Amino acid sequence: MNKFLYKNKSTLLRIKRFLNALTGFEITKYPTELLSRRMALINHHHIDVIIDVGANIGQYGGEMRNLGFKGQIISYEPMKEAFLKLKKIAAKDSNWQVYNFSLGERDGETTINVAKNSVSSSLLENLPQLTESAHEARFVQKESIEIRKLDSVFDQLNLKDKNIYLKIDTQGYEEMVLLGAEKSLQYVSGIQIEMAFIPSYEGAMTFHDMKAKLKNMGFRLHALENGFYNKKTGEQLEVDGIFFK
Repeated sequence: MNKFLYKNKSTLLRIKRFLNALTGFEITKYPTELLSRRMALINHHHIDVIIDVGANIGQYGGEMRNLGFKGQIISYEPMKEAFLKLKKIAAKDSNWQVYNFSLGERDGETTINVAKNSVSSSLLENLPQLTESAHEARFVQKESIEIRKLDSVFDQLNLKDKNIYLKIDTQGYEEMVLLGAEKSLQYVSGIQIEMAFIPSYEGAMTFHDMKAKLKNMGFRLHALENGFYNKKTGEQLEVDGIFFK
């Protein structure tokens, strides 16, 4: 039996290499080990609600659905064009709510720098290394948006009896989101947050400072996922940290 399995595995590997060479694409297992680990953590901690801060057009929420997450998703995206695409995707899912504003440290209005690739848009100004690493991340316009604290909207979500996973991907503004969620965090079980080894935005908190901040809040680092890197040098610039109480 072991000999048969070995031969079968060897044959599959040869087929995979042939297809990779033929198409120019890498054929990989889905979900990947990183995504499988994320789901294992979410299932282990009985997460039934994901608050998706910085949803863009719904990439993260869609990914979580593909991975089998069946709980409630609540997404926040401030940019009008991205929000319209997010709203269209979420409309097919009765357990996915979307809101057209940003979460941060205050309630009011502000301006966001819109990047050509959309996903690199930020409330902060960029640093030179951002566009040096990815030209499509350059800012092309500004847009007025609404900003609110999670603490200001949390009660109306009716989540205090839920196991909440807070995902924050706000291009350097992650610390501000946490500052606006000081009361709400007592109800949050886990956090997935973008962390910079080398910041790409002015004033962004570094990996080590963010890790220490979350530790002081009672959250322990459980896993890391790859993020943005310098495409010229290969240097890792950002990762996603997954924390649980």
